[in-house]
Amino acid sequence: MWLLSPVLFLLSLPGCFSIRGPGAVTGREQGSLTVWCHYRPKWMTYKKYWCRGAQWPFCQVLVETKGSEQEVTKGRVSIRDDQKNHSILVTMQHLRQEDNDTYWCGINRSGSDPGTSIRVMVVPGNVVSRSIASSYAEVSFRSHIRHYYMLLVFVKVPILLLVVGAVLWLKEPQSVSKEQTEEPIYSNLS
Repeated sequence: MWLLSPVLFLLSLPGCFSIRGPGAVTGREQGSLTVWCHYRPKWMTYKKYWCRGAQWPFCQVLVETKGSEQEVTKGRVSIRDDQKNHSILVTMQHLRQEDNDTYWCGINRSGSDPGTSIRVMVVPGNVVSRSIASSYAEVSFRSHIRHYYMLLVFVKVPILLLVVGAVLWLKEPQSVSKEQTEEPIYSNLS
C-alpha cells in the first residue's frame, strides 16, 4: 500500500499535460490579445503552432514557429517560442467579430500532436459588461473541468488500475516448496 500513495499524489498534480493554455481569452474589437501557452521542457526544440477550428484534428494552422525563438508573423497573427521559459506567445491584432472561435496551441511532432484549446472571444470595442466577463469565466471553467475529466478517464484511472493490479500480483501467495509437498502426513506412527 505504501506504493499507492505516491502514485496517487503524482496523478493528482495538474502538470500531467504536455501543453497548457488559459482556456478562454477576451479581446476588444480592433484591439489585440495575447495568449501564453506553457509546455514541458522536452518539447523545447519542436515547432509550435496556432491553429483555428473547433475540431482539433481539422484545425487550420494560422502561424508556426521555425523551431527557434524567432518570432514569426503571418497576417494579423504572430507567434514566438520562449524556449527558456517553455512558453508560446501568440498575439492576434486588429481583432474582428469573426475572430470569435476555438483556437489551439500545438506542438508539431510525428504522430499525434499535443495541443490545448483556447476559446477566443471578441467583444465590441465600446461594450464591456459583467455578464460578458462572467460568461468568459464560465467557458474557461467548463474547459478546465472537461480537461480534468478527460485526464481522469484516459490517464489516471488506467494507471491506478495498473498499480492496484501490480500490488495484488506482488501480494500473491508464494508457491509451496517441493520438500513440503513430499513430506508424509504421518511421520511418526509408533
